[in-house]
Amino acid sequence: MSANKLVNKLLCAHLQSLEPYQSARRLISGGQDWLNANESPYANDFELDCSRLNRYPDCQPKTLINAYAQYTGVDSDKVLVSRGADEAIELLIRAFCTPGQDKVLICPPTYGMYAISAKTFNVGVVEAPLLSDFSLDLDAVQSVKGQVNLVFLCSPNNPTGTVLAKAQVQAVLEHFADSALVVLDEAYIEFADENYWASQLGRYPNLVILRTLSKAFGLAGIRCGFALANTDIIQALLKVIAPYPLPQPVAQIAEQALSAAGLERTTEQVSTLKNLRSQLAQALAHYPQLVPVGSDKGNFLLVRTNKRQALMTYLIARGILIRDQSKQRNLEDCLRISIGNQEQNQRLLAALDSFFMEHA
Repeated sequence: MSANKLVNKLLCAHLQSLEPYQSARRLISGGQDWLNANESPYANDFELDCSRLNRYPDCQPKTLINAYAQYTGVDSDKVLVSRGADEAIELLIRAFCTPGQDKVLICPPTYGMYAISAKTFNVGVVEAPLLSDFSLDLDAVQSVKGQVNLVFLCSPNNPTGTVLAKAQVQAVLEHFADSALVVLDEAYIEFADENYWASQLGRYPNLVILRTLSKAFGLAGIRCGFALANTDIIQALLKVIAPYPLPQPVAQIAEQALSAAGLERTTEQVSTLKNLRSQLAQALAHYPQLVPVGSDKGNFLLVRTNKRQALMTYLIARGILIRDQSKQRNLEDCLRISIGNQEQNQRLLAALDSFFMEHA
């Protein structure tokens, strides 16, 4: 029997038609200006102690847990470290959803891994699309009480850059208090204007917050994320996590990033990126063919243009990669642009000048 026939015979039925998440690296590689994955343009130096590499790492490195707990202002027993926030999404689904039986709620347009992870584990996905201003449709969200075990919210939202109103999040938390966990993805929180929900874990037992070092900390390459939640939830997640989820070098780098010097550097770089974000937004506003969509609370901007495909092709040919979001709900002809450094942003703007002169 050929490998193809054997795979088709043995592959789980619910995976037969599943399309994997199309990450930026899967979609396209190459180029000199990677403005398509919301990565930091800054690569920082770290030291590595190789004397411990012959030993299996701790499941939950105490020094790292304590450092992130201090950074977020929560108790250390309310912190779990994972291989990126993506693993935390999977852990929540595995721990709290029975395959073939339970469902999760998502609010598109939003981060695609919530749905992909659920479908991977044969867990159903219910949608309550965001309203035209990208706020929650509370009636739609609240109508599925009793039907879902997890409610995924993203704030700042990827790819719209919008922040959910406190009153809306509070309403969701209270509505699902006795029936579902509310998972608030704050991967981009350092680029927003305030950090509120981590201080509310004691008030809302069903709140789970997802964080990452991939964005503001410039560490997408080490895959290090965190879940913040009440102790009972953390203990449940530890039932399904891998024995050694975090490689020793990753823990070492993460600890250095969360040191006083590391945090100072991150603060400075985030401040610079916010200024560059504002400058880029002002520059993009000069192009009538580009219409801003959503808000600017992440490290990216979202625009709409009726020349979407031609512009994408033009930029790729010049080594500039941005992300097409037009397949997302209500984001027809939308492109997402990650904030690069000064030189990258200038090359982008120069390319836009050339493109719109040629396509006037």
